[in-house]
Amino acid sequence: MQFIFSDSDRLKVHQIQQVLEGQGIECFLKNEFAIGAMGETAPLDSLPEVWLLDASNASKAKHIIEQFESPPQCSSTWVCKNCQETNEPTFEICWQCGASAPTI
Repeated sequence: MQFIFSDSDRLKVHQIQQVLEGQGIECFLKNEFAIGAMGETAPLDSLPEVWLLDASNASKAKHIIEQFESPPQCSSTWVCKNCQETNEPTFEICWQCGASAPTI
């Protein structure tokens, strides 16, 4: 077993676990509900953690986590081909008509 990720945001920790499991990397959560003990225990001991069952997956897991945490690559707005509305780069669909963003 090997520690791979921790954060004070429980949702983010669960998302990391799901992304890793979706890629076939077996892992489990530790301290999932310990955040309620913060103040009684050291803060770092109360954070939820993702642990790998097989330490040989650590390199692959770290790469997956880095990709998950990196911002979107698109840095410019795009114009919807359906309704001509300008959309923010992080939008995957047009906010006006719901059409899909163009593929790069």
